[in-house]
Amino acid sequence: MRRRQGKISGLLNNRWLVFVAAMWVQACAGIGYLFGSISPVIKASLGYNQRQLASLGVAKDLGDSVGFLAGALCEILPLWAAMLVGALQNFVGYGWVWLIVTGRLPALPLWAMCVLIFVGTNGETYFNTAALVSCVQNFPKNRGPIVGILKGFAGLSGAILTQVYAMIHIPNHAALIFMVAVGPSMVVIALMFIVRPVGGHRQVRPSDKSSFMFVYSVCLVLASYLMAIMLLEDLVDLSHSLIVVLTIVLFCLLLVPIVIPLLLTFYLDGTSPVEECLLPETHQAEPSKLAQNAEQNEVILSEVEDEKPKDVDLLPALERQKRIARLQAKLFQAAAVGAVRVKRIKGPHRGEDFTLMQALIKADFWLIFISLLLGAGSGLTVIDNLGQMSQSLGYEETHIFVSMISIWNFLGRIGGGYFSEIIVRDHTYPRPVALAGAQVLMAIGHFLFAMAWPGTMYIGTLLIGLGYGAHWAIVPAAASELFGLKNFGVLYNFLTIANPAGSLIFSGLIASSIYDYEAEKQSHEHHIGLKLTGKLLYDSPLKCEGAICFFLTSLIMSGLCLIAVVLSMILVYRTKIVYANLYGKSRT
Repeated sequence: MRRRQGKISGLLNNRWLVFVAAMWVQACAGIGYLFGSISPVIKASLGYNQRQLASLGVAKDLGDSVGFLAGALCEILPLWAAMLVGALQNFVGYGWVWLIVTGRLPALPLWAMCVLIFVGTNGETYFNTAALVSCVQNFPKNRGPIVGILKGFAGLSGAILTQVYAMIHIPNHAALIFMVAVGPSMVVIALMFIVRPVGGHRQVRPSDKSSFMFVYSVCLVLASYLMAIMLLEDLVDLSHSLIVVLTIVLFCLLLVPIVIPLLLTFYLDGTSPVEECLLPETHQAEPSKLAQNAEQNEVILSEVEDEKPKDVDLLPALERQKRIARLQAKLFQAAAVGAVRVKRIKGPHRGEDFTLMQALIKADFWLIFISLLLGAGSGLTVIDNLGQMSQSLGYEETHIFVSMISIWNFLGRIGGGYFSEIIVRDHTYPRPVALAGAQVLMAIGHFLFAMAWPGTMYIGTLLIGLGYGAHWAIVPAAASELFGLKNFGVLYNFLTIANPAGSLIFSGLIASSIYDYEAEKQSHEHHIGLKLTGKLLYDSPLKCEGAICFFLTSLIMSGLCLIAVVLSMILVYRTKIVYANLYGKSRT
């Protein structure tokens, strides 16, 4: 009996169980990706025009990205409490919207509806932050794969929830809003006590690499399966019973990763993890002395940074280490006899733990932020306007592109984490070089959208989805490497502001202004209807047709993505030494 209890306790404290639970949380946390599906019923029931609906979209983007409070609460409160706050926000925000849309509560002014959408969508920032903080701390040596997989499931959640709604098969589309309010909240409340740091850095096993490959395989199968059933349901009129069966298979695929912690706990217990308790007893007996020595070493190492010649960093790795070791030995000896007055570090170096205020005065932090703003902001602009882009080019069924970009977004996040990890682990090269590669793909995708050649809508959707998704696997991992894990939640949520900021500039100012200009121009050229008054133009927004609608916008965003590539490469140049210190030692 005691052995069985020990096994169950070991399972609950297994870092892979936390990771799998975080994947399930993320699989229903991408609430914002369903806005394109619930906005038509909101527009119809409340009598909104496109401009008013766009205001709700901006509120959604802000709620999806502004997570200062979530980051702060994840540091102050236990993670389960922060997740509970997010679940309540999600339930209250979208639950209230559902009551208004169905007529159970009186309609509110537009600004109040924006507040409700913001509050409801902002709940997912608590889910994202808790999942990332706990798993990055549990897997500090696998940040790229961890962030990529978790953010990937958040991107895929729109397609997953859409398939669940297809199984429910309720003709009233307002029921989708109810599902958004209740479903994610229930899942998060059920898992909130599992998603937490469990000292995962002490649970490293030789089988971890094969476990990650298994998770990657499941992700690829899941994406392929969703793409297949999406195309099947779009091309063939399936019975409801078959849709239920297909959705049950989807649930089974989502449950498959649980076999990893089960096998590790109940069947592979002989493969012991690398525990800190295996250290010699002499080192365990004097933790205070170790801490004191570590502090002294840190101070002396800061002196090395000041005293070493500038050309040392340009030497080969082996020679550089010899030079630094000799200099450090001299400093230790000088410090011992009092010849050198040891200085205290005024602030952290890159790779150590930064506070938000300390990070804000670093050029590297702003290079990441601006590069993310240009790259991810332009990608979000495409996601928010994909329906109008496809309609302007004559595609009647626009939802297929929305679902496709969700799947490519998922694969971009998975691939971004996987390939960026290869770059830093196998080649000891800065992770932002993978970010530059993703931005090159996006620049090509925007250019193809501008040209509007036959079939480019599909290729452009592929490239933008992959590039946009890769941003959200690479940037959080790079930020944790350069600015530490201690305040990762706050730093991550500050960086996410780049997403709505870019969308506000590119979509709210550039894309909408050019679209309205071209639509009005077409209206006058073809003499459609009577001369519109300002009021009629407001109530009946014009439609633009043809490649000209987004030609200039796409070219501008393509150019901005190339600027983002330059900024990312500058960051690569500035952080070569940091990544060499982080990952180069294991190769020498």
